[in-house]
Amino acid sequence: MFVDYLDYDGLGLAELVANGDVHPSEVLEAAIRRAEELNPKLNAIVTPLYDYARGRALEELSGLFAGVPFLLKDVHHALKGTPMSNGSRLHQGELSGHTAEIVRRFLDAGVVIFGKTNTPEYKLSVFTMPKAWGATRNPWDLSRSAGGSSGGSAAAVAAGIVPMASATDEGGSIRMPASACGVFGLKPSRGRNPIGPDFSWEYEGQSTSHIVSRTVRDTAAMLDATAGPEPGSPYVAPGPTGFLAALDADLGQLRVGMSTATQVFGVPMDPPCVEAVRTTGRLLQELGHIVEEVSLPFDEWEVLRASIILGAANTAAVVSDLEARYGRARVRSSLEEVPLLLASVGRALPAEQVGESRLLGRRVGRALSSFHTDYDLLLTPTMGRLPVPLEEAAPTAGERRLLRTLVSPAISPLFRVPLLRERVMEAQMEAFSRQVLHRTMVANLTGAPAMSVPLQRSDEGLPLGVQFLGPFGDEARMLRLAAQLEQANPWPLCR
Repeated sequence: MFVDYLDYDGLGLAELVANGDVHPSEVLEAAIRRAEELNPKLNAIVTPLYDYARGRALEELSGLFAGVPFLLKDVHHALKGTPMSNGSRLHQGELSGHTAEIVRRFLDAGVVIFGKTNTPEYKLSVFTMPKAWGATRNPWDLSRSAGGSSGGSAAAVAAGIVPMASATDEGGSIRMPASACGVFGLKPSRGRNPIGPDFSWEYEGQSTSHIVSRTVRDTAAMLDATAGPEPGSPYVAPGPTGFLAALDADLGQLRVGMSTATQVFGVPMDPPCVEAVRTTGRLLQELGHIVEEVSLPFDEWEVLRASIILGAANTAAVVSDLEARYGRARVRSSLEEVPLLLASVGRALPAEQVGESRLLGRRVGRALSSFHTDYDLLLTPTMGRLPVPLEEAAPTAGERRLLRTLVSPAISPLFRVPLLRERVMEAQMEAFSRQVLHRTMVANLTGAPAMSVPLQRSDEGLPLGVQFLGPFGDEARMLRLAAQLEQANPWPLCR
């Protein structure tokens, strides 16, 4: 029996396998034991794939992560012949007819996939608590949310079930749960990783895929394995690869612009979230970097509004496709209220507003490029709230009644009335502002790389990630800094 499983990250486990010190089957069984011990409390894994994994572990595996246990997020990351529910009751029990390109690259890296992780329906929530599967709990405090939408993956990594797991990021869905669960999460530049063949999932370039991990080097090594263009991709990220090797390169002295504004969307942040940034700023200075207080080089309300408009327009397209495949009645009875509401708004949006939102993303991207002529990185809180108690993450009875009313067939045509549509979008913005106060969406709107680094803890011991936003295509330097911070201030595993 392999008893030292928790002592190694992904590359460490792969080295043991390569040296013949342990067989992939032994490593897999250690991961399964950990999952069976902890998952009943966490609800991080919704679909075990143990038989599939045991067969793969007996194959001749190769790649950077040959023999390393791995989990797939249960949306977008399709593995042919295995279930994928997209966090929805509509798809429970369905089998994927193909393997997503990024999953193929995960497999080429040698991982042993043994389960699918929980996610909100169609990734459309900052909390992982879909009606299809129930809530994922935070390993550091089971009464709190693991965040979303990659909450199942982040919780599994934080709890030591796996050293890394797949994740997606459409508005912060890698970085927010990474912050809540105390793991490392990098959102790569737009076009760095594949998104096909389901290109509709990328939501105007806002969505991308990668992993959450215990260590920076696992994230860098996996990016080496997955990065690169694919047939039909509308985006290709610039710059060289070699991200793992880049961790050993000289970082030099960085200029970091630090925002310690105490409000997000006009709502006060939890003080520990702001203090985490200040503490990180002092650590950066101790490491020889220049840190200066700055104002945000963008209007966060404009970013939020544009993100919601683009998300609503694309959700409308997704729901229309589902209705064509399954029938309108089945879709309306199966989907949760949030995607139905966003689809109703999206169907009523004038093309002009969608175009304006695209143009705003370009303008904000140029503003960030200008900012990066003076500063290498922007440092902010990842989230403005501590990990949220589950009872606060769930909608109230009154909110549920309102949502049910808004998605009724009688109301949907009224969204073509501009005043009503605007009020619904304002309500969506207010809901975002109350939930986790995240500063993550600007990276998705512009395509810039961003990462949450789990450097700090609250007085109660809850994880607090800080976010770094970098220039487009500059993941290598960001990962070098993350590795330097990891060495200076290592983060613990939740045992």
